Amino acid sequence: MSAPAVTPGLSAPSRPARAAGRVAAALRLLDRPLTSYYLVLGLTVLLLALGLVMVLSTSSAQSIAQGGSPYAGFQKQLFGVAVGLPLMWVAAKSSPVLFRAAAYPMVGVSVLGLLLVLTVGHTVNGGERWINVAGFQVQPSEFAKLAFVLWGADLLARKEQAGQLGEWRHLLIPLLPGAAILSMLVMLGDDLGTTFILLVIFLALLWVIGTPFRLFAGMLGLMGFAMLILVIVASYRLQRITGFLHPQANPLTVGWQSNEGKYAVGSGGWFGVGLGAGRMKWGWVPESTTDFIFAVIGEELGLVGTLCVTFLYGGLAYAGIRIARRVPDTFMRLAAAAATAWIVVQALVNIGAVIDVLPITGVPLPLVSAGLSSLLVTLVALGMLMSFAKREPGAQQALAAAGPGPVPRVLSWLGLGGQRG
Repeated sequence: MSAPAVTPGLSAPSRPARAAGRVAAALRLLDRPLTSYYLVLGLTVLLLALGLVMVLSTSSAQSIAQGGSPYAGFQKQLFGVAVGLPLMWVAAKSSPVLFRAAAYPMVGVSVLGLLLVLTVGHTVNGGERWINVAGFQVQPSEFAKLAFVLWGADLLARKEQAGQLGEWRHLLIPLLPGAAILSMLVMLGDDLGTTFILLVIFLALLWVIGTPFRLFAGMLGLMGFAMLILVIVASYRLQRITGFLHPQANPLTVGWQSNEGKYAVGSGGWFGVGLGAGRMKWGWVPESTTDFIFAVIGEELGLVGTLCVTFLYGGLAYAGIRIARRVPDTFMRLAAAAATAWIVVQALVNIGAVIDVLPITGVPLPLVSAGLSSLLVTLVALGMLMSFAKREPGAQQALAAAGPGPVPRVLSWLGLGGQRG
């Protein structure tokens, strides 16, 4: 049998050429106008699904040990998702003008809620952070994060429009006093982790607006000094730092949570012991449904699972930065960058505490840890990012060309719209 004829001048592409073509196609896909929008949407759904599965796995162990229903914690988290997704959809449909209009009312409500925490709040695990609203425990400090993002972005955008950012006083006043008031109220409720996130939002706003380096470095040093003082003045916080530096010195007290978290992550190996088969959640890892849920992910899903979770947050960071760089309006740029810094840094702080590269601060893993207040506020912030993503150059035209339904839009973004069989 003769060899098949080869057309002169043509040859099959080599394997490296095909791989390079696929990479080029993926890069072209990332350069589409609606990339940020669909990245935020897709990554949010994946993290929510992971969170529901892991909350079911961890909370069922606690409930069974206490003689309760194994689905109680999961049902509560599922309720949060059922309420949060419509709120995210409404936020994604909203105009940036609405977010700016909501900034000052949200700050007022947050301050009122934080004051209520100090008067009629409930203390859980030594922290006075919750109030009861219609039978649910609400954490006003979580709402203060979004309120500070919107208020700070609106304030600096107005000052830039008026040409008032040439002097340091206009950069810092009233932004710095506002940050100090919110942080002080949160710290009076003994919530160092949320205080740190508020300061991260403050620094992100200053960085994006173009604060001179010397002033920014001074603010960074001031924030670091303030956090150091807050740690030193409370003995239990100082014990957390010493426990972080010397976890084996007191393995049964201050070093217990850190050591058990590391053991849980390390015992998972490459692929984990299996979803739901973890043993450390049965009373060994404290706060396994909230602050240390990443430890259970490491045990049950292994190194591969933890890397996938980290990759998802990295994708959110990329999408948020992309939105902040591409939107034409100063308010949207500031709010997108600050919200992205808040969510991603909070995830890094949570993960870092579990793997013992950062001290334990008590912040949840966004979208994954159990907790209605954190879940709802984070979903609204991500919906806001989706709203801003639709204002990127070419996004409105792409949405109009893709048709009214979500499926045609996704197909169009993938380059499949208009194909016929």
